[in-house]
Amino acid sequence: MRRVPVDLLRPGMKVARPVYGTHGQLLLNAGVVLNAAYIRRLKTLGVPALYIDEGWAPDLHVEDVISDATRLKAVEQVRRLLAEQASEKPVVGKTMILTRDIAATINEIIDELFSHQSLMVNLTDIRTLDTYTFAHSVNVCVLALLAGIGLGYDRAKLFHLGMGAILHDIGKIRIPASILNKPGPLTGEEWAEIKRHPEYGWEILQKNPEVSHLSALVAWQHHERYHGGGYPRGLRGEEINELAQITGVADMYDALTADRPYRGAYPPHEAYEMIAGGGDFLFSFRVVRAFLHHIAVYPAGTIVALNTGEIAVVLETLKGYSLYPRVRVLYDAERRPVVPPFEILLAEERTRVVTRVLGPEEVAELPRTTGATEA
Repeated sequence: MRRVPVDLLRPGMKVARPVYGTHGQLLLNAGVVLNAAYIRRLKTLGVPALYIDEGWAPDLHVEDVISDATRLKAVEQVRRLLAEQASEKPVVGKTMILTRDIAATINEIIDELFSHQSLMVNLTDIRTLDTYTFAHSVNVCVLALLAGIGLGYDRAKLFHLGMGAILHDIGKIRIPASILNKPGPLTGEEWAEIKRHPEYGWEILQKNPEVSHLSALVAWQHHERYHGGGYPRGLRGEEINELAQITGVADMYDALTADRPYRGAYPPHEAYEMIAGGGDFLFSFRVVRAFLHHIAVYPAGTIVALNTGEIAVVLETLKGYSLYPRVRVLYDAERRPVVPPFEILLAEERTRVVTRVLGPEEVAELPRTTGATEA
């Protein structure tokens, strides 16, 4: 299973994970074989990529850290709350009800994460362009909660973190869409307006009786940086609330690994390296370490090259061994299929290491007579 940009999709490819639309409607189910009409429609709907089953590891089942049902419900709840807050005359009672719905879902997410503590983040959420803000908010919430669990937060603290994280970008409802979705560089004035969204978020959440002061603080401080170069106030080091730092690192990782109007998504291993390099500079080292502990550098299904020249597919990553996943070797150093393929846990056999991730074009050129499908 591999994430393939929509421009590289070809008829005959098989969908590996369901694809959902703006309001959670199923667009394509797993197992559907793509044709030209499906691909054209996906492009029209703004779907940036799909997970494709190419037969490298047919026995591989990649589980998300929360269920699709919970994720879709949370996305829709965030969409409704932001729509209500963006209306000309928000109704206080309706806002409170919508916020309570989100609070209930936060508790469900926490329950699911506690019941799946062995899982690593292997999947990049696929979102259409018009659902980016809502899906991003939910993913940041999930990623932040994973880090909070890793730091040993109690249930109450996790709840405040989750609420702050899922609503961290609510201030963007006051930013014109023409600025938020601009495909080219922002002007100085536009960038100055973008940088006001944490303050807008603070103002909005302070008026919501269902949101704690601590959760509102997360929205206000999630763009502050440990070295003092963040915004809106240029806070430094421990002046930044730790929950806001966690949300900031989750926000950065999810933004890097998502397709945006002005650039394509960074591969997870590149985003991982960027975050890892920010310890005690962008964020405290304690926060960075807790966050990355749950992130698979090479998500399951990634095709990688080893130092031996062999080509393998990643099967799983154990917590604490992000750079040393379990892999299935598919090709030898001469790109000849290995029959039968064999598995190696790189955490135990350190003579083999991952040297790079194969790009989509290179993967497409691999011989298709591999015995991987027989494993």
